[in-house]
Amino acid sequence: MNLKKARSWQPPENWITIKTIDAHTEGEPLRVILSGLPELEGKTILERRQFMQKHLDHLRKALMWEPRGHADMYGCVITPPVTEEADFGVLFLHNEGYSTMCGHGIIGVVKVALETGILPIEDAPEQIAIDTPAGLVVAYPRISQGRVESVAFHNVPSFVLLKDKIVEVPQLGRVTFDVAFGGAFYAFVDADSLNIELTSPNYRKLIELGMAIKHAVMEQFPIEHPFEEDLSFLYGTIFTGSPRNANHHSRHVCIFAEGEVDRSPTGTGVSARLALLYEKGELKVDQTIIIESLIDSTFSGRVVTTTTFGQYPAVIPEVGGRAFITGVQQFCIDPEDPLKYGFFLR
Repeated sequence: MNLKKARSWQPPENWITIKTIDAHTEGEPLRVILSGLPELEGKTILERRQFMQKHLDHLRKALMWEPRGHADMYGCVITPPVTEEADFGVLFLHNEGYSTMCGHGIIGVVKVALETGILPIEDAPEQIAIDTPAGLVVAYPRISQGRVESVAFHNVPSFVLLKDKIVEVPQLGRVTFDVAFGGAFYAFVDADSLNIELTSPNYRKLIELGMAIKHAVMEQFPIEHPFEEDLSFLYGTIFTGSPRNANHHSRHVCIFAEGEVDRSPTGTGVSARLALLYEKGELKVDQTIIIESLIDSTFSGRVVTTTTFGQYPAVIPEVGGRAFITGVQQFCIDPEDPLKYGFFLR
């Protein structure tokens, strides 16, 4: 047995080889792609997103879907910046396609960028600016003894699109919901009104209901971003409920993309919820709240300031949480493998 020889094995030159660093943010996975993709063409992150959709989507599937990933996998590609203020750009990937923004992804990619040397942690600035498809996001890492202990970020302007609306859902009847934007659009639904607890045993039921509500809202209500047509779609459903910890504000379970379940409280979802709570007079500027996830991990959130975004009153939200590196990967794609570009089973 020669394990030493196996440890030095390299894939044939005609195989695609992709290197990643894997992490999680409060339980939600993030696969950061370091090499192996062709350069993404485009002057903006949205143009690069369109390029990958058109030319490289098979590689997204190979990395997000089984056997290298799973139905709830999530990833990102680091790109050169597209604005003068930014340190780098980022494009987010999941089982269905490409996110417009991702809060857990921002926290995770800042952790990875600083602790692996993509950005120098010794001389790390107090803030790191990142170009995303939704706009410029500014992150604030908290560093101690060469480790990133947590990351907070100021998100893009977040606002309420629809408030106290009712939608007809085949499985449920009339459901009251709100839609708010925090880098992506979410439909918010009170879990108590549907008589469902936000606990792990209800995982599959939450997927079923979340997707039914998402599709019903999409069919019956227009979802329009004030500036970008590419952002004009409903990304997911967020069920809100009472926290397990009495010191926390509430609990989130986000069902997004093609039935993915966020293990974190959802950074863009917390941003949108802050806008919604502020709009309803339930939250003040600079008031910090803690929101739980399905697995009891937490994000902090506060409204930094108010602003306007197109015709909408908006807020600048701050969301904070922790990330941890879980592995260094080298993925290989054998051209003779009939399942080389993946599949997934729920």
